[in-house]
Amino acid sequence: MFHLILGLPWLVVVVRFILPLPWIWPAKALLAGVLLVASQQVLLNRISSGSIFAPEYPRPLIIVFNFLFGATLLLAVFQIALDAISLVLALVEGQFPAIPPEIRYIIGFAAFGLAAFGVAQAVRIPPLKSVEIAIQDLPETFDGYRLLQLTDLHLSRLFPASWAEAVVQKANDLQADLIVVTGDFIDGRLEKRRTDVAPLAKLQAPDGLFAIPGNHEYYFGYDDWIEHHASLGMRMLTNEHAVIERGADRIVIAGVTDLAAFGRSMPNPDLAGALNGAPAEAPIILLDHQPRMAAETAKAGIALQLSGHTHGGMVLGLDRLVARANGGFVSGLYAVGGMQLYVNNGTALWPGFALRLGRPSELTVFTLRKRS
Repeated sequence: MFHLILGLPWLVVVVRFILPLPWIWPAKALLAGVLLVASQQVLLNRISSGSIFAPEYPRPLIIVFNFLFGATLLLAVFQIALDAISLVLALVEGQFPAIPPEIRYIIGFAAFGLAAFGVAQAVRIPPLKSVEIAIQDLPETFDGYRLLQLTDLHLSRLFPASWAEAVVQKANDLQADLIVVTGDFIDGRLEKRRTDVAPLAKLQAPDGLFAIPGNHEYYFGYDDWIEHHASLGMRMLTNEHAVIERGADRIVIAGVTDLAAFGRSMPNPDLAGALNGAPAEAPIILLDHQPRMAAETAKAGIALQLSGHTHGGMVLGLDRLVARANGGFVSGLYAVGGMQLYVNNGTALWPGFALRLGRPSELTVFTLRKRS
């Protein structure tokens, strides 16, 4: 059923865009066949690795499939819009207007051009985004404290070791006081991704590196990945917290496991457990991969929650649907009760839909400020 749903945009493109073109049949059949293969790239992922999330074929081919899949989706949207306009004109004028081939060529070039741009935006090394966060009762010694968030790295054949090395170099050049990684490190099992994640061992910050699992860790051997991440020098906050000290002043970095743990034999998210023993006067920064429980989390007195998971919705318009599946949160800074929630667009994204239009990737540096 999933693959059938992914094929529906292709069907729209074939029936409403390709068939009316004044081309010879072999050319139409070739274009339809190429787009059909691209529309089923997640099936190719499953064939290559046993999982729809982890393509195990060459990176250039993954990029081409994402480009063609994105173009198919955009072309279907443009064609539906064209048909809607035609329907309105038909109601006004009493007959459907003739659509010249040039109109279809224009929307075709637009769809393929936007898809190429969107894939390029998805696979690039993310730009820096700076965010200031004012926190009530932040100790004076932490005013100006800089924290770097990485999230949704999705290291894979699409985001390999060379890409990870470039991200790590850029992250280290930012010289943040602390680095956090809020889940979805990988797509693939440890034996396939060991080389790709190795550059993460070079991440450096004076107060260390803290991390939590995302939902994708649960799909590819949770226990193996938690142990391996720790071996790379990360402190995995699985329903735990750490205290950062500046003399007598303190802030708390807490982390919970992911909602994907439910129904599996792994620790479920436990915010109370993560905060157990935390100093009462210290502001708490919570790492929680998915943002959808933020309204409940805010009741625990959290100052700032850092999340990812949504990839920012990837495409303007589509982000509204992604928000509905995540408690209304999809991208950027939100006030949730007395808590601030930041939903990161992601350092990368899932290689099965590598397209970004209006929702850029980011390396996010937070500067903490004392709220007056």
